[in-house]
Formats: sequence, C-alpha cells, structure tokens
Amino acid sequence: MRNEKRVFRGDNNTSEASLRLKNLPPPPPWREFQNKKNRRERGEKYQASEHEIEMVNAALYLRRPLLITGKPGAGKSSLAYAVAHELGLGDVLVWPITSKSVLQDGLYSYDAIGRLQEASLHQEMISNEQEQSLPDIGRFIRLGSIGSAFLQSKPSQPSVVLIDEIDKSDIDLPNDLLHLFEEGEFEIHELARLPKDGRQKDVEVYASGSQDKLSVPNTGLVRCDAFPLVIMTSNGEREFPPAFLRRCLRLNIKPPTEEKIAEIVEAHLQVSSQTDDVKNLIQEFLDIRDARHKEIATDQLLNAIYLLKYEITLAEKSNLRDSIFEALSDT
Repeated sequence: MRNEKRVFRGDNNTSEASLRLKNLPPPPPWREFQNKKNRRERGEKYQASEHEIEMVNAALYLRRPLLITGKPGAGKSSLAYAVAHELGLGDVLVWPITSKSVLQDGLYSYDAIGRLQEASLHQEMISNEQEQSLPDIGRFIRLGSIGSAFLQSKPSQPSVVLIDEIDKSDIDLPNDLLHLFEEGEFEIHELARLPKDGRQKDVEVYASGSQDKLSVPNTGLVRCDAFPLVIMTSNGEREFPPAFLRRCLRLNIKPPTEEKIAEIVEAHLQVSSQTDDVKNLIQEFLDIRDARHKEIATDQLLNAIYLLKYEITLAEKSNLRDSIFEALSDT
C-alpha cells in the first residue's frame, strides 16, 4: 500500500488529516448504511439460482416458512431482500437471533415501568379533584418483527420476515415458533386483561423498528390476515426438532461456483473478473475453499477485490492478504 494511499500513517503527523479522510473512497456497497442502501443493494444484486426460485415460490404458494441452510456468506439472508425488492414488499422485518432470544422478542414488548412512571408524573401534575387515569397503553407496546408481519400482511402484499441464524437460539424457540406458525395468531396479554366495558376501542401500537402505528383489536388477539413470507437462516450448527422440520420448506444454498463468483464480483464491484489480479484472487479463494477444504465466506473475497479496486495490491502485502483471506475454520 503506497504511502499516498494511506489515511492513517502512524507517524503522529496531523497535517492534512482532514484532507486524507476526505480522500477515502466510497464504502463497499454492502457497508453503506445511509437510508438502508446496503439492504437495497443486497436485494438488487442478488442472483438467485433456479432451485432457490422454485423454493421461494413454493413457500409463497403454500404459506410455509422457508428454512435456508448454508455456509456463512453463501447469501442466505440476501435472498429475503431479493424477494422483497422484486415483489415490492417493503422493508424486510429482521429478527437477529442470539442465544438469549425467546418467542416474546419476536412478538412484542411492553414497557410497564415506563407507563407507571408517566402515570406517576401525571398524577403529580393534576389536582385531586381531577380524574386520574393511566396513559394510553398503546404508546408502551412495540411489536416485534413477527408481530408486525402478522398485522401488516395482506393476501396480495405479504410481509417478509427474516429470522436470522436461528441455530443460535435456545432449544425451545423452534418448537415455540412452530405453534405460532401453525395457529397464525398470538395474544398481547396486557391488552387481553383490559376491562371490556364497551368503550374500549382498538389500540394503536408501534410497529417494529419505526414510529408507525398499527391497530390491534382490544381483545389483544393478533391474527394474521395473510401469512407472511418467513425466511429462517441457519449455518447448520445444530439439529432441529423433526416436527419443526416437517412444517418448514428446506433449502440448502450451496457455495457459489467459479462462474457465479465472477458474476457476483462484477455485480457488486463493477470490476472485470477477467483481469489478472482479480482472477488470481478468485483462484486463491477457490483453492482455500475447495482444495484445502477451509471455510471461507464470499464477502472475504469481495473485501480483497474492493481493496484491489483502489490500488491496494494485496500481492505486495502478504500479512494483509492473509488476514483478509484467513479461513474461518476447518470443514
């Protein structure tokens, strides 16, 4: 990496620091976060295989969840964005799974403490003669990704839900999801407990990830008018219960071929895959993945070619190349 290309030089010289930062190239498309541009790009540039197209259509026809397995970086989550983009289904509702995730996280959250605090503050501000009441409960309920999808989905406009890396969840979540998907409904308990005196109207609650409001029946029962397109991804790190697997459509995304990799590189980075330097990086990537049977993600290759695009020659920087191309694990 020639000195004039370096932003940070390690010499404690602060002269022209702002100019160096201004000369940074634009971020890789998949690292552009302004107005969700990176998500849109993932959908626009994803190249689905024939089998992937068939399975997505089967999930849409059958109203069944689609469980996608594959190696990291194979494009599992990008398929959800591609479907939403092509069919004009709006933003993908994402639920990133961790080891602490429970079904409630995907349905809704209720800020009971916040409501009590606001009620206490309101009580201090009014006189004893005035009627005292709790604040509107809807302002303290926020739907999760699945909860929003159940309310928003319409027969001709299903929402797209991405339950990402479900194999990281605890042992109960798959079976809990199974019951939810079979019934197509859930209850918001805090609303169900409200007194039904004929005056209680539907409750406006917040949608997932926005300040938009959605209307929930005063019974607290949320039932989907149309089943959303549910896409769940897994890195294959665990086994799922047979009952869960039977009720899902399953798709295994295989690592991209050399031809597919060349198409991905050209689509994402607008560089020719036929130049010597790019071809060498692709061949090195394939050697690590196929000949040495190491686990390596496609985005590691894209990172390397992005640097090459801006004249950072990895062949001259073996430590940098090795770090970017470091295998994730033995397969």
